[in-house]
Amino acid sequence: MQLSDYDKASIAGEHGAASQMAMSIILRMQSILGFDQLMDISAAHIDSTVYMGIATMEFAERLASLGAKVAVPSTLNVSGVDETGWRSWSVPPEHAANAYRQMVAYESMGCIPTWTCAPYQTEHRPVFGQQVAAGESNAIAFFNSIIGARTERYPDLLDICCAITGRVPKMGLHLSQNRAGDLHVILEDDVPDRLMESDVFFPVIGHIMGQLAGQEIPVLSGLRGSPSEDQLKAVCAAAATSGGVAMFHIVGVTPEAATESDAFLDSIPRQTYRIGRRELRTAYEELSTLPEGSPIELVLLGSPHFSVDEFRRLANLVKGRKCAGGVRMIVTCSRVVREIVKSTEMGVILEDFGVSLTVDTCPLTTPMLGDSRKTIVTNSAKYALYSPGLLNADAAFGSLEDCVESAVQGKYIVEGSEWE
Repeated sequence: MQLSDYDKASIAGEHGAASQMAMSIILRMQSILGFDQLMDISAAHIDSTVYMGIATMEFAERLASLGAKVAVPSTLNVSGVDETGWRSWSVPPEHAANAYRQMVAYESMGCIPTWTCAPYQTEHRPVFGQQVAAGESNAIAFFNSIIGARTERYPDLLDICCAITGRVPKMGLHLSQNRAGDLHVILEDDVPDRLMESDVFFPVIGHIMGQLAGQEIPVLSGLRGSPSEDQLKAVCAAAATSGGVAMFHIVGVTPEAATESDAFLDSIPRQTYRIGRRELRTAYEELSTLPEGSPIELVLLGSPHFSVDEFRRLANLVKGRKCAGGVRMIVTCSRVVREIVKSTEMGVILEDFGVSLTVDTCPLTTPMLGDSRKTIVTNSAKYALYSPGLLNADAAFGSLEDCVESAVQGKYIVEGSEWE
């Protein structure tokens, strides 16, 4: 290992016991990750905030008791509990108390209490070329791919160590030569513009990219139009869930892929895949474990957290309508987005329809749903893929319009005109 004077001082305890502990953990990762140097970062996004049991709480409290303070601005991912709203759900008091203790510990370290899996929707969003340490799979993919900031896939507990020391392994996607595409995904001409422009397309193509790429970097070409950030967010979440994609390029869209040559850094892709309407439809159908027309109990939106623009679309769709009896619609978002929504007419429209807003957390990371909700409709590929395993629930995937219609009728409705 080639350690700087700062690194040596940290491991010797000269910057305090918390920095010493954090640096020792980073250096112990050397035998696993294979790096030989560390480098500076200027920001972090911490996923260690998710309460996974007593161990993660005690880890955070141990660092806090040693006086840990982050060395760089560090946003916080979702926690294990909605701090103010958990009593409305099936959350055991002991779980809520421990998750809250973990939240307090991270805030005491000087982290920014954003409590969102979509930190790129906040004022603390990184910029192109910025070196950061990020946990949370969709945020990692968004930072690298859509913004052009640079981070590796940092696991829980290592991310906070990087934030405390301000140092990360000098390796992987932090380095320009490792950001070249590995495989080429080409959209065929038979994919109609109407489908490419629809919101349902983006989680589906992300799902395919994740399946094909695994942990490699896919390059997508042939996309027509200019996708919105929310549509690109859906690609990130899907690709990071069906695979381990930490970065992708979309030719002509993402900042490091003005051309195919740029995306591949003038190299040759190891594999090329052609994706047409048939492959897209197959992937779309893979995201559902419920047949059309099945009764449903829950419509689940907001993975990643909903943006203000997504709430505007939802409000327009539900205005003047009512959720069916026995069906709940839950939307997760950040505290900031919730306050914006509640301060406008959107808040009244959503409440009248029967929408429940949940902040700070995600149904995948907290026992808020209990065992009573077993049939879910969602427009999130991440929810669709994780719900059967993490929530022991059947999930149906569709557009936002499908989700609203399903909520109104109390059964899984597929309008599906994009595929015709």
